[in-house]
Amino acid sequence: MSPRPNQLLPNPIGVNAELFAFWAQGELRIQRCADCQTWRHPPRYRCAACGSAAVTWDVASGRGRVFSWTITHRAVDAAFEPPYAIVVVELEEGPRLVGSLAGIENSELRLDLPVVVVLEPAGNVALVSFSPA
Repeated sequence: MSPRPNQLLPNPIGVNAELFAFWAQGELRIQRCADCQTWRHPPRYRCAACGSAAVTWDVASGRGRVFSWTITHRAVDAAFEPPYAIVVVELEEGPRLVGSLAGIENSELRLDLPVVVVLEPAGNVALVSFSPA
């Protein structure tokens, strides 16, 4: 899938570049502390739970539940046709991801709606979206 016309894309650097490289390969990898096993997102250099710099990039299940959402009526990016939903999804592993939601009407959104992650290739990155489970 190619990016939508005129779509704004991230230009990741540092640990974010590592994250987007995995996602661009179709792997939903999330940082995890190698010492205390705490999952963490967004990526960072030290664990917020124990302070360790030891990290692994583990594959997440891709399953989660809608934690929160907003309906956008005035798009910032011309590549998106409003109204559309932006959702915060809490993965089974704990971290929360933000992305668009496809395959469901905005009026059908509800808390705890089971969803799965879809990684959408876009140039040299992949963007997170969700679809109902």
